[in-house]
Amino acid sequence: MSHASWLIRIPDVFAPFAPQILAGLGATPRKMLGGDYHLVELADPAVLSESERALFTSWNLPVEHGWPCCPQKMDGFVEKAAQGILKKFGDRGAQALFTGPLLPGAPHPFYKHLATNLRGRVLQLFPSLPVAEVEAQDPSAPTLFCLVGKEGLFCGMRSPREANGFYPGGTKFIRQAAAISRAGAKIAEALHYLKLHQPDLPAGAHWLELGASPGGMTAELLDRGFRVTAVDKAALDPRLDRAPGLTFIRGDVDTFNFKSDGEFDALLCDMNGDPRVSLRQVVRLSAGLKAGGLIVFTLKAAGADTPEDMLALIRAAEAYAVASGLTLIAKTHLTYNRQEFTLFFERAPGH
Repeated sequence: MSHASWLIRIPDVFAPFAPQILAGLGATPRKMLGGDYHLVELADPAVLSESERALFTSWNLPVEHGWPCCPQKMDGFVEKAAQGILKKFGDRGAQALFTGPLLPGAPHPFYKHLATNLRGRVLQLFPSLPVAEVEAQDPSAPTLFCLVGKEGLFCGMRSPREANGFYPGGTKFIRQAAAISRAGAKIAEALHYLKLHQPDLPAGAHWLELGASPGGMTAELLDRGFRVTAVDKAALDPRLDRAPGLTFIRGDVDTFNFKSDGEFDALLCDMNGDPRVSLRQVVRLSAGLKAGGLIVFTLKAAGADTPEDMLALIRAAEAYAVASGLTLIAKTHLTYNRQEFTLFFERAPGH
């Protein structure tokens, strides 16, 4: 396959808009793969970092080595595929190799196991690779990613930051069996995603959380060793009663105020309702952050019916935040987002 061939992942929530998203990227569709992947010809890969419409894609990869086949029906697939990967990429200087299934949520584990076996065999053949763990990758260094499914094998090299995720496909599975709410997975994924752009906050950092009830995000932050001041007019889940590190203030966010400048290291807002109203509170309370303090803001796009409507909402939010002294770090659509986007800001020094 030519280097113009790319895998672009469009989340299921945006699937109805896939044709116009791809058209906006100048992509020529070739085939659907797995669940969310589009195999396309891409005239200008720069659009994946420069175009607004790239926000509707969750992950991307140049297809530098493709083997259309049905692995489940092929004898010796792992060995043949591993030898092909070695021949194509063995001397390319990848920092790491990670493999995954094209359909990660499929009930049948065949391709998940196949991906694991393929990685094991390739690592036996390859020269030593410097990085073994997913989250130990340098976000700016090239990684060899391989995806396998019933349509075949698709491989390419891309830095995690350019691909928009550390994992093949960008997805990080987060267990939620005993979680208070889905929101816990959302902040866990957000903090994982942020590693693409800056170091983790230190343990013990103090978060201000707006609209915390029922406490899914609160619990996740506490589990990570952070302190949390949570504000909501509704109660938190009883499991958080007397939780170490938690201060809960029951009341409206719009009447809450911080005690002093620099009181908090980070601010989190996942409030429902009009995102413009929520963002005004975020900007007001950002004065309570230390200079360079982190803001994680969920922009709810419910009611925006088209990608253009959503982009207009995001543009307006960004412009207001920047004019108010915040600096945009990154923005993305997380796996655990629905019709919403996660925006990361920092408080600019001097504001």
